[in-house]
Amino acid sequence: MKDICIPIPKFEENQIAEVEVTVNGKKRKFNYRIDSFAWAPDDKNGENVDISVVEAKITKLKNSIESYDSKWQLVQIYTPTPGSEYIQVLFRQISE
Repeated sequence: MKDICIPIPKFEENQIAEVEVTVNGKKRKFNYRIDSFAWAPDDKNGENVDISVVEAKITKLKNSIESYDSKWQLVQIYTPTPGSEYIQVLFRQISE
């Protein structure tokens, strides 16, 4: 099945959105969650940042995602704005 992009206004971190879709007369329900993980701001707002600092952030994020609740599947990692303290990640609940 192809993905459909549905903008949801004012969808904040740690909330769950329930989406019900009808395809060929058959209803399907999906749950999505946006979660935030620590993403220490760069001292220089992203300019000339030491690559080891970036690698450490990515490793920490990777470990957080790998240890996340296994009932939720990674969908998207959003690009943090310069100076952000958190990075947001979108998950979809796996159907049983």
